[in-house]
Amino acid sequence: MREQVTIITGAAKGIGAAIATRLVADGFTTVLLDIDDAGGNALAHRLGPQAHYLRCDITDEPQVAAVFATVAERFARLDVLVNNAGIAKDNVIWKMPTADFDSVVDINLKGTWLLCKHAAIVMRQQQHGRIVNLASRAWLGNPGQTNYSASKAGVIGLTRALALELGKHGVTVNAVAPGLIDTPLTQALTAEVKQRLIATQPLRTMGRPEDIAQVVAFLCDERTNYITGQTLYVDGGKSIGAGL
Repeated sequence: MREQVTIITGAAKGIGAAIATRLVADGFTTVLLDIDDAGGNALAHRLGPQAHYLRCDITDEPQVAAVFATVAERFARLDVLVNNAGIAKDNVIWKMPTADFDSVVDINLKGTWLLCKHAAIVMRQQQHGRIVNLASRAWLGNPGQTNYSASKAGVIGLTRALALELGKHGVTVNAVAPGLIDTPLTQALTAEVKQRLIATQPLRTMGRPEDIAQVVAFLCDERTNYITGQTLYVDGGKSIGAGL
C-alpha cells in the first residue's frame, strides 16, 4: 500500500489516541489534532516520525484552514480524515445551561462539519479519500444528554448527506457509533455508576478504545471501497438491546 496521510481530531488521548496508534501501525502518516499540547506532543513522540502533532481548535475555521494548508505543504495529499473530537456536558434539559448546549454542538457537530468541508475540497480534487466520523449510540437518545444526543444525530445526518455529495468523486464517508467505552471520561465515573451502566450492556462489559480503532481502520482501508453513508455500531449490542 502506498504511503497515505490521515488527519485525526481529538487525538491526544482515549479513542483518538487508539485510532492514531492503529493507523500509524498500519503505515499511515498521521497528523494529530488537539488542543492538549502536552498529550498531543507526547503521543507524537511515542508514535515516532510518522506522527505529527498540530494544535487546532476545530470550531475555529481559520485554524482548520491553516491545518489543511500545512498538510498540503508538507505532504501534498490527504487520504483519510477521522473526526473524533467531542465533548459531553450532561444534565436534564430543565437544568442545562444554554451555554452547555452551544459548546457541545459547536465542537461535536460544527467542528466535524468544518473538517469535512475542508477535507471535501481536497478529496474532491484528488478524486479519492476516506472520511470517518465518530458518532455515538447516544444519537438514539439518552436521558440527560439532549445536547450530546442531538449533536451526534447531526453527525450521522452529516455523514449520510456528505456520502451522497462525494460518492461520485471516489470518496467514502461513514460513521462509527461507540457505546460504553473505557476512556478517561468513563473512568471518572463512580464504581456504582459504571456497574449500573455495564449491567445494561448485552455483553455485560465496557468496550476498549482499541475496539473503535479496529473498525475505523477497516473503514480507512483502501480495499473498503464499496461502503459509504453507513453507521457501524461498536456498542456491545446496546443499540439493539436498549430495553435491557
